[in-house]
Amino acid sequence: MTEKYYIDWNGFHQDVKLLAQKIKSAGEFNKIIAISRGGLLPAGILAYELDIRNSQAINISSYDNNERREDDKIELDCNVGEVDNQTLIVDDLSDTGRTFRLVRKLYPQACYAAVYSKPKGHGDVDICAKELPDKWIVFPWDIE
Repeated sequence: MTEKYYIDWNGFHQDVKLLAQKIKSAGEFNKIIAISRGGLLPAGILAYELDIRNSQAINISSYDNNERREDDKIELDCNVGEVDNQTLIVDDLSDTGRTFRLVRKLYPQACYAAVYSKPKGHGDVDICAKELPDKWIVFPWDIE
């Protein structure tokens, strides 16, 4: 995958606001959990947009130097308390859906949202702002 798809700060912010509108239509949520690190920025914006004060994070390490780890080598730290159907779990991107599938095994009752999804990962999120092509996504924080 050598083609790149660039997202700028303004576009990202607008897409998170679009995600917030879709989430509002899906129900009421009282807790938001960011999948760190990619989910931290959208979760922060969503917490303000949706007026959710209970915010937590799941730390997951599934890559080493841009190489995917095997499933049994993934590090997962998720001391987030009770999770129910009013809990929103957020990440920036559902690429292959792998991260969402791993976390969903732990918290099947939560609602899963991503700002963006690619074709392989689209079915692993409940709510998504935009579907993107199968290209390397360059987020604003990745631009040097």
